[in-house]
Amino acid sequence: MDTEDTDRIDAAVLALLRLTLHDGDRAWKEHSWDVLGRLHAQGLIFDPVNKARSVQLTPEGLERSATLFEALFGRGAA
Repeated sequence: MDTEDTDRIDAAVLALLRLTLHDGDRAWKEHSWDVLGRLHAQGLIFDPVNKARSVQLTPEGLERSATLFEALFGRGAA
């Protein structure tokens, strides 16, 4: 898998995390650990390696998640 594919997968997962948001900034971590690790490295989520069943999005991650969700799945999405 090349970098472009990985970036697109990461963007889609970040957008999908929006579907399970609870407590303001937490989402269930039902996605690939590899992807969650990359999102953490990008500063979009806090460290997913813990006993919690959910992951916390950073303020930047929340904003980017909303933007990506609308772009990928909103009414105006292609």
